[in-house]
Amino acid sequence: MRWVLAVLGLLLAVGPAAADGVMLVDGGPFVMGSDRDAPAEAPQHGLYLGQFYIDRHKVTNREFAAFLNAKGLKSPEGEDYFDWDDADARIHRVAQIFRPDPMFENHPAVEVSWFGARDYCLWKGRRLPTEAEWEKAARGSDGRRYPWGNEPPTPERAVYGRRYNATEPVGLKPAGASPHGVHDMVGNLREWTASQYRPYPYRKDDGREAPDRTATRVVRGASHDEGPDALRVTIRRYYEHRGAARGHHHVGFRCATSEDLGGR
Repeated sequence: MRWVLAVLGLLLAVGPAAADGVMLVDGGPFVMGSDRDAPAEAPQHGLYLGQFYIDRHKVTNREFAAFLNAKGLKSPEGEDYFDWDDADARIHRVAQIFRPDPMFENHPAVEVSWFGARDYCLWKGRRLPTEAEWEKAARGSDGRRYPWGNEPPTPERAVYGRRYNATEPVGLKPAGASPHGVHDMVGNLREWTASQYRPYPYRKDDGREAPDRTATRVVRGASHDEGPDALRVTIRRYYEHRGAARGHHHVGFRCATSEDLGGR
């Protein structure tokens, strides 16, 4: 009986999941930003978001290779989806088919541009999360500093302090999961969001969620080759169009949706 109760407690802790590893984030208020860190993270403010779903894991090299084989290398606007010729890429074309490098199939995909991330999510019937959705999925509603709480980072909770391009397969740090059961929100790779970079407080209706292809885009989270100070859930970075149109060794992504997946 004690074992059964322990398992039930773990399931409740990670939150409900829809099919294929998509986690439910309930609608409600949460605290966004920080008044104790970088100026770009201030002011801390309350925000209400409706219910949405977000991928439990970052998109992997195996998953993104399937997208490249289906859609090719360029967006309808002519933007590159993926820096396939970059030495840091972990997907390569073999006999005209894109394949993940051996042993890197389940690592999060690197060198994916913002356009590649955007269109992969559309291909899956989803979208990139907004900056606010990303933070709520990582932080929950109690204003915590890290996805797992307020305790300092440890190697059991996140992938950080590694050498250049030393990612790790997704899903190996369950101790670092967020209150909604989402893994690797900090560490391993930073993540593209749908949002344009604007000062706080966050307002969805101020133009920051407009689909401008030349906009400066926000990335959230921290990478494998950063130190523990970067692992807070409030950290914000951005790329202007030139950077958003390229891939990077420390940026990945995951998808979200507002559609009801409960019946899947």
